[in-house]
Amino acid sequence: MAEITAALVKDLREKTGAGMMDCKRALGETQGDLEAAIDWLRKKGLSAAAKKAGRVASEGLVGFAVKGLSGALVEVNAETDFVARNEQFQNYVRVVASLALTIGDDVEKLKAAPFPGSGRSVAEELTHMIATIGENMNLRRAKTMTVKQGAVAAYMHGALAPGLGKIGVLVALETTAPEKHAPLGRNLAMHVAAANPKFLNMNLVDAKDLERERGVLREQAKASGKPDAIIDKMVEGRLKKFYEEVVLLEQLYVIDGESKVTKVIEQAAKEAGAPIHVAGFARFALGEGIEKEQADFAAEVAATLKR
Repeated sequence: MAEITAALVKDLREKTGAGMMDCKRALGETQGDLEAAIDWLRKKGLSAAAKKAGRVASEGLVGFAVKGLSGALVEVNAETDFVARNEQFQNYVRVVASLALTIGDDVEKLKAAPFPGSGRSVAEELTHMIATIGENMNLRRAKTMTVKQGAVAAYMHGALAPGLGKIGVLVALETTAPEKHAPLGRNLAMHVAAANPKFLNMNLVDAKDLERERGVLREQAKASGKPDAIIDKMVEGRLKKFYEEVVLLEQLYVIDGESKVTKVIEQAAKEAGAPIHVAGFARFALGEGIEKEQADFAAEVAATLKR
């Protein structure tokens, strides 16, 4: 029997795409025979993951977990929205979101963490699901938020199950009376889901984004033929509209359609008799930024039949 070394396990993983524990098990079952281990994994369906790794995964689920003073968002992608209804997949997203609460939002550290009750890491459990469910999947990103005093509110738009859906939001509120501001936290999270702000306040607007917008507005204003001094005033006036579109505290509150978000926060603090500060927010929309494959229906059917 050949010695089952770390190098041998690594070699088998590279050849099959199967998880580390599955590779160790396969080598144990075949007395360290690499080729026999490859066949063993193929028979078990565990080497199929490697064949699926190149396929675009832009569906799946966003999930959140909130505990104590912390909240976490994760996005796990799959190829089709059918997988989002799979209980095994849903449980995986829930568990990973819960793990992020303590591990943080470093995806590589999350992948290396033990997946409870499986004997595998988070990454290996995902590889196992790829083989058993039959689609490429990817733990794409995570975001955690913590406050020293207050609460982290969460909201899921298009929820398929509690804490799981297509648009997830966290809003971190610093306050001495979080119980009084719970409705505000959820409403702000709903607002973020709908309005999709890019920045918390004007001071945090990215300098490159601001200069690019100012350049566009200046070129537009020049078309008026007015003097430069007037053009400068026109640009600054139009920048106010830009801020109202991308800055959370400057946006029109979608809940009432009338008030500025910052005024809503001030009013809520006054009514509750406790100050409140929005420390930050995070918004994950499923598949945003992923270039999706374009294929006609016949091609999709043909590809499915070949799997």
